[in-house]
Parts: sequence; C-alpha cells; structure tokens
Amino acid sequence: MKTSDSTDVIQGDEQSRDGHYRAKQDLRTETVASTGAGLAAELDPNDSTSLQAQNPTDLGKLRIGHASEEAAGIPAIWNTMLYGIGEMGPLRSSEAFLKINQVTGFDCQSCAWPSPDKNRKIFEFCENGAKAVSDESTKKRVGLDFFAKYSIAELAAKSDYWLNQQGRLTSPMVRHANATHYQPITWPEAFAMIAQELNGLDSPNQASFYTSGKTTNEPAFLLQLFARQFGTNNLPDCSNMCHESSGVAMTETLGVGKGAATVEDMESSELIFIFGNNPGTNHPRMLTSLQKAKDHGAKIIAVNPLPEVSLMRVTNPNPQDYSNPLELPFALLDKGQALADLYLPVRVNGDVAAIKGILKDLFERERAGHVSAIDREFIQTFTEGFEALLADVEATIWEEIEENSGLTRNQIRVAADMYAASKKTIIAWCLGVTQQRNGVDNVYMIVNLLLVGGNIGRPGAGTVCVRGHSNVQGDRTMGVWERPPKPFLDALGKEFNFDPPQKWGYDTVETLHAMFDGDLRVFFAISGNFLSNVPDTVYSAHAMQRCRLTAHVSTKLNRSHLITGERALILPCLGRTEEDIQATGKRFLTVEDSMGIVDRSRGFLPPASPDLLSDVAIIANLAKATLGSRTSTDWLAFAADYNLIRDAISRVIPGFENFNARLAEEKFFYLPNAAKHRIFKTSSGKAKLSVCPIPKHDLKPNEFLLTTIRSHDQFNSTIYGLNDRYRVSLMAAACSS
Repeated sequence: MKTSDSTDVIQGDEQSRDGHYRAKQDLRTETVASTGAGLAAELDPNDSTSLQAQNPTDLGKLRIGHASEEAAGIPAIWNTMLYGIGEMGPLRSSEAFLKINQVTGFDCQSCAWPSPDKNRKIFEFCENGAKAVSDESTKKRVGLDFFAKYSIAELAAKSDYWLNQQGRLTSPMVRHANATHYQPITWPEAFAMIAQELNGLDSPNQASFYTSGKTTNEPAFLLQLFARQFGTNNLPDCSNMCHESSGVAMTETLGVGKGAATVEDMESSELIFIFGNNPGTNHPRMLTSLQKAKDHGAKIIAVNPLPEVSLMRVTNPNPQDYSNPLELPFALLDKGQALADLYLPVRVNGDVAAIKGILKDLFERERAGHVSAIDREFIQTFTEGFEALLADVEATIWEEIEENSGLTRNQIRVAADMYAASKKTIIAWCLGVTQQRNGVDNVYMIVNLLLVGGNIGRPGAGTVCVRGHSNVQGDRTMGVWERPPKPFLDALGKEFNFDPPQKWGYDTVETLHAMFDGDLRVFFAISGNFLSNVPDTVYSAHAMQRCRLTAHVSTKLNRSHLITGERALILPCLGRTEEDIQATGKRFLTVEDSMGIVDRSRGFLPPASPDLLSDVAIIANLAKATLGSRTSTDWLAFAADYNLIRDAISRVIPGFENFNARLAEEKFFYLPNAAKHRIFKTSSGKAKLSVCPIPKHDLKPNEFLLTTIRSHDQFNSTIYGLNDRYRVSLMAAACSS
C-alpha cells in the first residue's frame, strides 16, 4: 500500500523546527509590544497612505440586544435569502446557490469543511457560505469613475465594511508615487512595472509573495514556482496566522500536518471534543455532521471560554436531512436540537491544564483498576514518550490544574467519565487553540489525549484540524511555504530544469519585520487583506509603507489597497463563481479541504468585467515578463491549459499521481494520510507523546485576560454585515454614502 503523504513533502522534519517556530512566536509578541500608541501617533492623518481606520465616518453605535438561543433555523434561511437577493437578485442567487459545493459546480469561497463523499445535497451550503458567494457575485461595481471620485485618503477614512460594500473591482489600477488617487493602467503596463521593480532588486530575497486560502491549487503551484525561479523562498501565507501551530505539532507527533479523520469518522464517533471552535459562524456545515453523530448516539464536549450558541442548540433548516419532510416545519418552530452534552467553560488559554486534568483523572482510574480507556497495547506498539508524560501528569497537583484551567475537579471528572466510556473519540479544534503563544503545546496536548486511548488510525476516531479558509491547506500542499524540504525542491528543480534556492525564506511575521527594516522592497499578494489580517495593523501599516511596490490580486476593495508602498497596484481577478475561459476553452481549478480531499471547482457566471484575468493568467504573464530568457518554462502554455499545470503537479508532489485522469474518473479523491493507517512518519517511526508546561498568567489586581472573537457577520477580514445575532452585544451602523 502506498503510504507517502503530500504533507511530508511540504512539511518535513528539519531539526530545530520547534525552536524556530517558538522564536517566531516571540517575534510576533515583540511586534505587538513594540508598536502601540507610539507608532499610531506617528501616522499622519493627512497622508494618503496613513492608517485612518481609528475613526471611520460610517461606524454606528454599539447597542445591546438579545442573542439567539439556537443556531441556524429560520433566521439562517431568512438572512441567506436577504443577503443573496440583495447582492445578486432572486434569479442569479438561486442559480448560484444550487452550484455551491456541487461536483459540477464551484467550491465555496468560505470555510474548508468538506462536502460529503456521496449523496451531496441540493443545498450543500450554509448561511455564511451563501454570504461569501453573494458577496463575490454582487452586481455592484467599482470602476474608473469610483477611483476618480474618491482619493486614497478619503477611502482610508471609510470602514472596512463600507469598502467591501462598494462591489467588484473591474480594471487594473495604479497608485504612482505621491499620487492622491488611483489611476487606470493596462495589464501589460502592470506586468512590466512589477517586473522592472523585481529585476531592479539587489537580491531576490528583497521580494515576498503572499497567498490567502482563496487561492486555488493551480495558481498556488505556479506562484511558488515563479518565486523560486526568481530566486527566493519568501512565500508567506495566511496559514502562518492561523494553523501553523497545528501543522508543526501534528508533523512532529504524528508525522503528518493534517487531520487524520474524515466526515464519516466524525459521524460514526462515540465522543467528540470541540476545542476553541465556533462552528455556527465559522463553518456551519460542521453542525450537520455533529447532528448526525448525535443521532447515532455520540456525546459532544464543548471546551470554550464562551458558550457558543451553535454548540448548545441548533435547528437544521435543510429539508434533505429529514427522513420525513413533515418533520421540517416542526423542527424549525421548536428550539432545535441540543448538541453539547457537557460544556467546559475553560479559562482563556487554559487548554493545557484542562487536558492535563483529564489525563490525570484517567491515569488515577487505571491505577485503581477502573475503566479508563488507556490503551496500553497501542501505547507500547505505536508511541514513545509515555513514561515522561505519565510522570509529568502525576507530578501536577489538582490545585494547579483547577486554577489554570478554570474548571472544577468535578467538571474534569465528568469529561474523563465520557472519555473512559468511549471506544471512538475525535478531537476537533480551531483558532481558539492555536492563536496562543503556546499554540504548539496546546495541539501537543490534544494529540496526547487521543494517543493514550489509541484514538488515531481507528474508525470513528482521530484529529480534526478545522481549517478556516477554503484552500489554505491546499496552498501549503502546493509548496507555498517559506521552509521547503529538500525532496520537494529537488523534484521541482528536476521538473522545471533549474536550481531552486535552498535558504529558508520569510514567513508572515518575518516579512513584516523585513519590510519595516527596509530589507524587503516588493510585496506581491494573491487575494486576502494582508494589512488587516496581521495582529498589529499599526506596525504592518508602517512596514507596508516602506516598500517600493505593493501589488494585490483582488476581487474587492480592502484596506491593503489604501496603505501601500511608494507605488501600488490593484490587479482585479476572476472569482470562484465566474466562468474561466482561456485559449483552450473553459477551465476548472482544484482545492483541498480540511480532510485532504481534492475537489474540482468550476465557475459559471459571466465575469464581473471583461478586464478581469484569472489568478493563473496573472502569475503566468508576470513570470514571463519578469524572468524572460532566464526560464525554460512555457508560462503562457500554463495560462492557456490548466491540465498542463496539473500534469506538472503530478510529477512533483506525491499523492497527485495521474492528477487529471483521476479527476476525470473519480471527480474528487483523498490524498494519502499515513497516520490514518497507524504509520507515523516521524524521526523514530512512532507517534510522540509530549510533556507540556501549564502556561501561567500572573495577573495583577484589576488586570484581565482578554480574547478576540469573530462576528457572525464576518469571515476573516471580510465584513458582510453589522448584526451578530449569536451574541448579546450587537453592532448597528448607519452607513454613509
């Protein structure tokens, strides 16, 4: 059986990875600590590129209302219809919604939750997926007259919500040095401008190439190929800001940086832990899988500082999920189905202490001869480090666990009861776990809890790392990574007849520092809103302004277009929903979801403007303009026929063999995942149990530990609305014209 895993290629096991990552965490902290009000005060409110979001003119007042008592249901249907019709109209919205996540349709731009392998429903989308599609497919347009009317300073004074509401970008635009307005530019002129800046650098490492999860596999592969043929591994991406901790921890402990469970495993599980996750807002289709698991008798434990509504109670509005259609009206009118059997109100960043408490209880049960679910045979055969973990847990006193977890001894005991009774346990987690200084340790502890019970490589069990953006996992698989392992570089160099750079590049935080220090002069981004997505927007604003050129491939206006380098480009591209017609006819792209499924995505709507180019065409033309005779790659052939890109991928990245043929025959396929078969491709060949200290938060009197949350009307930095019905604090705004 073939057990090689594509993640092994992109997420190798270089020595000192953890030390390198922890150093980057320290840099991130230094970034936040070193800026503050001082740098904010330096920003000139009269400068056209200053950060002027502190007092947006169209922001309304905070009001307090009543949060919903259950997720989804009639409110979700109503809001989906309102948003879809408002942005696209009734006919266009109906047509688009029926294409979302279908085998012959397009992959949703929103979350990376997988679609079912079989029997995909007609309505294979959620409320926030519908918002993402409607947002991209809006009839509103941002044209030349818009940029002539508004100066960059005027746009910078608007809120992010207002900017997004203006509509789709239609033409490439340039901000010349010291200009107050964006002006039109042709595509050839734009490519020539970027090429001139890149070729004028003292070193290729003075440029950085960024992606977000909206980028599909084919353009992601081309972007990293272009960057490396240009001569740099500076390939930061949005995964640096979300699940990098997960990838590092899982690669070191299990040998694969991706989740080792499927939707089918989740729906047949006996116990599901959900750590630091709000599926009702971030990936509502996960709720369907949780409901199916409950229907089969599974128990659910929600571990979160906030009692998220969607994990407490949910009403499924999809008629296809009911065996009897007559059940739907009653389901919509009642208070829904309870999901969480146990809610653990863990302290912010109290996950290590909470899991250590569950393990301590389980070890005490085993020592007393009671049922504990500790799988000694699995531990002996497949793991290492158990004795050190056991000693650490036994040495930790209950008072320390209770204080730092925020949980009582009885709450932990109940969770241990449920674990001990389960033969098939899954743990799912998201950014509440990873967005901590000790995010790697948090994931180590999750893996510990699964491994001691043998819950890896067992049906109905495993890790579920819930990725946020739709192809963030695929971008990494395609080689968008600043620290590529040698086998990947060797395969890439052999396929394209060049010597890839070996020196590690900049990740997101290092990119910001390099910009700020003047060591990075050109920043090129495909999708995303880099400025607003990084932790410290004031620092990133200063950093961006020190570049000679910033260029963003985008569908809609965002703040990264307004706080720029000396010169700036806005390069409008096709969206997921739009038909992609190249010289060889209609093209499709591919994506990879949270569970390693590679699926096709084919848009169908007419493009928002005849001036739009696909991501593939933009990268291919830029590479040709920049590299010229220095490359033997036929870039324009790639732009004409995406099958050629997939053929190259099949020869470079393990798991993608016969890429085109498999898509034609199977429509979608799973990438290999060795951990699912209890094959652990670590340095020792065994899964690793880890010892992690409990983080301490020594708060002084009147000091509080704060956490950030995402509004229900928001996805990453895109704000769809200003009404969060799932929380008590609701924002209302009167938008200015």
